[in-house]
Amino acid sequence: MDVLAGLLEGPRARGAFMIRACFDPPWSVRIADEAPLSVMIMVRGTAWIVPDDGEPQLIRPGDVAVARGPDHYTVADDRTRKPHVEIQPGENCVPLGDTPPDRYRDLGQRTWGQLPDGPVEMLIGTYQARGEITGRLLDALPQLLVLPTEVWDCPLTPLLADEIAKDEPGQDVVLDRLLDLLMIASLRAWFSRPEAEAPAWYRAMGDPVVGQAIRLLQDDPAHPWTIAELAAKAGVSRAALARRFTELVGEPPMAYLTGWRLALAADLLRDSEQTIAAIARRVGYGSAFALSSAFKRVYGVSPQEHRSPAA
Repeated sequence: MDVLAGLLEGPRARGAFMIRACFDPPWSVRIADEAPLSVMIMVRGTAWIVPDDGEPQLIRPGDVAVARGPDHYTVADDRTRKPHVEIQPGENCVPLGDTPPDRYRDLGQRTWGQLPDGPVEMLIGTYQARGEITGRLLDALPQLLVLPTEVWDCPLTPLLADEIAKDEPGQDVVLDRLLDLLMIASLRAWFSRPEAEAPAWYRAMGDPVVGQAIRLLQDDPAHPWTIAELAAKAGVSRAALARRFTELVGEPPMAYLTGWRLALAADLLRDSEQTIAAIARRVGYGSAFALSSAFKRVYGVSPQEHRSPAA
């Protein structure tokens, strides 16, 4: 499995929140739902996305933006406009200041905002729980990324715009899978961009020595790897591998392997019904106890607690 495939295999929407948002300037909505990941497609008009801690970005028709939670941000017609309403966890819309309660309201089938035919229209899809997105993918993303239509023309916009307004049997499942496809396509396009702020280990994949070592670790995490064996397969000395790996990735090979094993275990705990012992063997731990000890040390909870829907 290549590193990009390993990242993108994760999105699994389950009852995702999807709407068509329509506005008439002036408008401003603060997003504080703390959802792990949201994708926004600008259909018509323009909008500013203003992170609480980051540079505002303008999106235009055809642009796609992906926002990573739990950070808060504001979407508005003007980068300086104060929010009129706040979207809180559970998609609860709370008016702010003297905003009338009905200024932003339900406009019909998966449509929300001010006017159903307003001059501004966005398609928005939100993953509701962190377990629907792998932690490895979230850790690899910036707080906000924008794909302008000049660099990537999203082919899914017409299909999503058509399906989001339908009310047919199984429609929620259709929209979940469309969101997954949209997210994967968007992130694949972003990772291919030179300005993509990919993590150090992702960039290190291009190095002939370190890249080969990373692929060996990722392809067979259950193998009892040692620095000596890894260096031999990479064709360098142990000291050379350890030095170059740490320089490019930011941590030694065995520390990277531990993180990779635990990340895989975290995903398997959420996405499969395998026993903890079976997962331990699959990711390179000799027993459920060994996995549990390492998992709790890094994640702060036991594997069983992580698997719980309330986690």
